[in-house]
Amino acid sequence: MRIASIAKSLIAGLAAGSAAAVTAVQDNVVTTGEGVTIVLAVLGAWGITYAVPNKPSAPDA
Repeated sequence: MRIASIAKSLIAGLAAGSAAAVTAVQDNVVTTGEGVTIVLAVLGAWGITYAVPNKPSAPDA
């Protein structure tokens, strides 16, 4: 199964952003700092995941 780098990074961003958002809303208030943390988590996950290449698949024998 081949997953494109863009799809891989979108899922990673969604996971990182939702994890940060769940942590931020524990007190029912999202402050500016928590919002910035959510955005940075998403952007960081997108950038890092997109930059790392997929492992090449083994050639068919």
